[in-house]
Formats: sequence, structure tokens, C-alpha cells
Amino acid sequence: MGSLIKAFLTVFPAELPDKTMFATIVLVTRFRRPLWVWVGVVSAFVIHVVVAVAAGSLLGKLPDEVVSGVVLVLFAAGSAMLIRAARSAAEQEGVDVESEMPTIWKTVVGSFGVILVAEWGDLTQLATASLAARSGEPLYTAIGAWLALASVGAIAATFGRQLVAKVPIHRVNYVGAAVFAALAIWTAVDLIRSL
Repeated sequence: MGSLIKAFLTVFPAELPDKTMFATIVLVTRFRRPLWVWVGVVSAFVIHVVVAVAAGSLLGKLPDEVVSGVVLVLFAAGSAMLIRAARSAAEQEGVDVESEMPTIWKTVVGSFGVILVAEWGDLTQLATASLAARSGEPLYTAIGAWLALASVGAIAATFGRQLVAKVPIHRVNYVGAAVFAALAIWTAVDLIRSL
């Protein structure tokens, strides 16, 4: 159960400033069906989490020191990527909306496709793989990561436009960077202790 909470607390702040949040906001603006955009988005997240946890479970079969080293590098790289994103954050311009309301099917499939493509090799997918490798509890890691992704998708679908207008995205990036840096430090300490 601890792996579920750790996955949620790691993935959630990292996903907030991510391209997926912005893509979801753009999809809601385009399709004007927030619930159905969210359904498409979270369906794509299922595939990403399964792939990440499977990769992490395979990684977890390696010696502990190797796993810790890989996890340390992934979290440190994630922190650096979020800091860089925070420094270069720019406001997203609006997208023109179509004149007629798209169908529910078009909304779900379109949202699914955009997120499926956008998320491959994403920072949170790598984090999920790392967490699965470290925890040895792939199911709880998968559930925690998916709940975090689904929560961010729900926030983006429901409040995204208002959130971006009120909270500078670079601040959200810095919070995510701090979480990843803390996890990198924690992993480094564990690695040093195990040597």
C-alpha cells in the first residue's frame, strides 16, 4: 500500500506542469466535452502505466545496486528536466474551436490518441518504471501512478484554463523538480548505505 501512495505523490506533482496537462486543456478547448476528453485521456494512461510497470518490474530483477543507480539517474534527470521547463515556461496560447460540437466518440478517440502519442517515454512514465523497480509491488505502483495521472487529467479537464491563468506554470514545475530531487537524494542515500 505504501507503494501506491509513493507512486501517487511522485507522479502527481511531476505531471501537473507536464505537456499532458496542457494537451488536455487544449483538447477540452477543442472538443468542448470535458468528461469525454478525460475518459479518452485516462484510457491512454492505462496503457502507459502498464508499459512502465512492466519495464520497471524487469528492471527490478537486476541487482539492487544497479536498480538504485538507474533510479537515481532517472530521478535526477527528471528534476533537471523540470527545472529547465520551469525556466523556459511560457503561457500557452488559445486554440480556435470548431464551429460544431464533435461527437462523443470523436472526442474520446481523439483525446486517447493525442495522449497515447504524447506520453511515450515521458518523465512520469520513467518515474513509474523506476518506482515499480524499487518497490517490487507493481500493482500498487500502477494503481498509484494511474490515480495520479487520472487526477491531473481531471484537474486539467475541469479547471485547466482557470488554473493556468492564476498559477504561473513555472512554480508548478519547480514543485515537481523539488519532489524529483528529493527522491534522487533519498535513492542516493539508500545506494550509499547498501554499499
